[in-house]
Amino acid sequence: QVQLVESGGGLVQAGGSLRLSCAASGRTFSTYAMGWFRQAPGKEREFIAAISGSGDVTFYADSVKGRFTISRENVKNTVYLQMNSLKPEDTAVYYCAAKSGSWPERTTRYYGYWGQGTQVTVSS
Repeated sequence: QVQLVESGGGLVQAGGSLRLSCAASGRTFSTYAMGWFRQAPGKEREFIAAISGSGDVTFYADSVKGRFTISRENVKNTVYLQMNSLKPEDTAVYYCAAKSGSWPERTTRYYGYWGQGTQVTVSS
């Protein structure tokens, strides 16, 4: 079992930055690939970024490539999402998720554990 708790969301102006954190319970964090997803009102949950268990493989959605960076600190059981150059269309609830197995995936069905989400609002 893995429990995930996100933090770091908030209100920011367009062009600004935020760093989201996701703290995981358990002693086998490095065996899980981690992902960040987001869901805007009236839209489906969409993939943002994913990282392998060791941190050496990362995937990004085209919409955030070059602006967002996913990273992890296995000694702290934490995954991060650094978000720069934020746009109003980045406004959503952001979720972190854990997938059994170290290879990251881009689709929600691979992730068995989810956090409660953190709101990110970007004003224009």
